[in-house]
Amino acid sequence: MQKTLTEMAIKFCCFSQEPVDDVDSWGESIENLLSCKAGQIAFQEFLKSEYSEENILFWLACEEYKKVTSVPEMISMANKIYAEFVETESPRQVNIDSGTRTNITNNISEPNLNSFDTAQKMIFSLMARDCYPRFLKSDIYQAILQNRGKR
Repeated sequence: MQKTLTEMAIKFCCFSQEPVDDVDSWGESIENLLSCKAGQIAFQEFLKSEYSEENILFWLACEEYKKVTSVPEMISMANKIYAEFVETESPRQVNIDSGTRTNITNNISEPNLNSFDTAQKMIFSLMARDCYPRFLKSDIYQAILQNRGKR
C-alpha cells in the first residue's frame, strides 16, 4: 500500500493540470490546502485511502451549493446533498450530530444558502483536527513535497 500511495503522489505531481508550486503552504493550514484545487485533489486521495472521502466531498459540495443563484437550482442541489451525505443510511453519510441532522431534515423542503452551514463547519473541524494532521505525515503528501521540483 505504501508504494501505491507514493506512486500515486508522483503521478499526481507529474500529471496534474493544476500548479503545485504552493505545496509548502499546504502544511501551514488546512485552509491553504483546501483553497488550492491540487491540494483538494491530494487531500481527497488521502481521505480515500482512509475510507473517509465523504468528508471532503461533502465540504466541496457545500462550497458549490453556496454559489447557487436560482431557487430551483438551490432546491435541486440541496436535495442531492441531503440524499448523498446527510440522510440516515445515505451512501456517503457524514458524521454529524443527530440534532444537526434532524434540523437539516426538518428544513430540507425549504432550503436556503445556509442550510448546511452547521454540518459543513462540523465536518471542516473534524478534517482540521483529525484528518489534516495525518495527511501532513502521510506518504502521499511527503512524496508530493519531495517530487515538487522534479517536473
